[in-house]
Amino acid sequence: MDTLGMRRLDKRKAALAGVAFAALFAAWGGTPGIATADDRALENRIPVPEPANVPPPGLAEVKQTAVPGTVDTLVPLPEFIEVPQITREEVTEKPVIVENPVADKLRDLLAARNDRIFDRKKDRDGAVAFYTARGFAPLWTDGGALTERGKAAIAYLKQVDSEGLDPADYPTPQFHADADPAALAEAELKLTNAILIFARHAQNGRVHWSRVSADIFYNQVVPEPADILAKLAGGEDAGRLLASFNPQHEGYKALKQKLAEARNKSGNAGPARIAGGALLKVGMQDSRVPRIRERLGVPAADNEIYDKPLADAVKKFQVQRKLNASGNLNNATVDAINGPRRDRDADVIIANMERWRWLPRDLGKTYVMVNVPDYTLKVVSNGHTVWTTKIVVGKPGNLATPMLSETMKFITVNPTWNVPPSIIQNEYLPALRDDPQAMERIGLRVTTNPDGTIHIYQPPGDRNALGRIRFNFPNKFLVYQHDTPDKHLFAHDKRAYSHGCMRVENPLRYAEVLLSLVLPKENYTQERIKRMFGTAEQDIQFPEALRPTVHLTYQTAFVDDAGKLELREDVYGRDQRVLALLKGDERRVADVAIERPRNPSGVSREVLRMPDRYGYGQNPFRGFFGFFR
Repeated sequence: MDTLGMRRLDKRKAALAGVAFAALFAAWGGTPGIATADDRALENRIPVPEPANVPPPGLAEVKQTAVPGTVDTLVPLPEFIEVPQITREEVTEKPVIVENPVADKLRDLLAARNDRIFDRKKDRDGAVAFYTARGFAPLWTDGGALTERGKAAIAYLKQVDSEGLDPADYPTPQFHADADPAALAEAELKLTNAILIFARHAQNGRVHWSRVSADIFYNQVVPEPADILAKLAGGEDAGRLLASFNPQHEGYKALKQKLAEARNKSGNAGPARIAGGALLKVGMQDSRVPRIRERLGVPAADNEIYDKPLADAVKKFQVQRKLNASGNLNNATVDAINGPRRDRDADVIIANMERWRWLPRDLGKTYVMVNVPDYTLKVVSNGHTVWTTKIVVGKPGNLATPMLSETMKFITVNPTWNVPPSIIQNEYLPALRDDPQAMERIGLRVTTNPDGTIHIYQPPGDRNALGRIRFNFPNKFLVYQHDTPDKHLFAHDKRAYSHGCMRVENPLRYAEVLLSLVLPKENYTQERIKRMFGTAEQDIQFPEALRPTVHLTYQTAFVDDAGKLELREDVYGRDQRVLALLKGDERRVADVAIERPRNPSGVSREVLRMPDRYGYGQNPFRGFFGFFR
């Protein structure tokens, strides 16, 4: 029973006792208000009951009460005495209703349950639950004046452009000291709505990933509106708490700093861009040479000769940017030296900050980070990068490498490649009808399943399209990482050649690094793994508690270990799509998820494409591995 109920109960008990004693004194002939010595003696002998949560005595009980003392008879009470009754509702705990005119108006606005203030029903329902639990007391004002909590929240929302968001998406109302309760209540809920929208955008993205491409999937945790408001009501600094909804990854924070720098330089077009031209080798002369020296920090010389010191500096730059490190100046190197135009840097950074919001807040103690536009993969443990390698990724279009976060569960040594039924039906059956030996010539085997359907597969071996090792992280897009016989592709600057899977330049070393982290006592070395090569598949299972998470990301802007902003080509056009959603006609609904077909291309990512004609002349394997992606 709450305090209010106890007070009401005590008052009614006291009233009842007073009525009863008055009746007793009247029956004895005493005069109320004048205490005699006998009265006081009698009063001293009346026991005082201990307080207890018991209902008051009923009328029948009072009538049968024995009076202590020498009188040993039951004294009837007058029939006209009314004994007060307490209902269950009066003693049941209820939210404390704040006696506040603004609270009254808040109750009315929330009871109306219209969408005039809140953009989403879920936000409105969360606000109803939150304000009801606090008796409709305002969160942002006190006595009609804006609180420090309210001031901090408004100040933070006005500067969220530093987070790559637009303050106009979170309009803050005016709180006037002389405003009437109805106006203050409406301003209260408008600020609440703006904060709920911001928290959702900061946590999950201003643009929902489903609107960007069908080959993106993240299992995000959406913050509950009532929980957001409860945290803000807890007393913590509102600005600091709102900032915590943004990603806390170091990669995101580094981009945030670079966004501020890019905006500070927005009025400066940067150094003059170097023009493209013919390939330059040591000893050649070109008018671009002085500017190239200046950009790469090579001491100036009074000539335009492309000399060896400059070629060495170019080669070092090419290594840093993962270009073909020949030391010769080609147009790809010139483009990399120029970088994207500075007036676009801020937009590119914002697009990448947006994609960081899609990632899990906890990347994992041990994880694998793939950056598709950089064509690299790195293994991170306890916050430190322990290994990095080159990869080949999917072709632009329907064969692009997807974006996702999934758990790597095991490694397969000597994998078998099984052709998906859709590929058999659409690709290989026509080939078999034209040439029954086509599959055999490219190393595929054809069998018949018990139900009469055809099974086509490639057995383990040196020529298997998956190489000798496959790294498995089950996902809806059927992609994985694997070895490849096509080692020459890693010498290319741009490596978007696959059908979505990722080919790893040194899979033996990759396996050794991963197994040293998840099975440190098993002593898996490259040599031990190599001794497992054979004709039978072998799986190395990862302990469930130590399984690394694989994050397939698309970072066209990132900050390297030296603190330098690195920009990459938007090979899949995803920057363009994100920015169009942030600025275009879909902006109003850009944060709303949409349904996508499971496999929009209609084919498996494990596809092997046959050439247009299936004969290979005297060399049956000519061009074969080029079709394994």
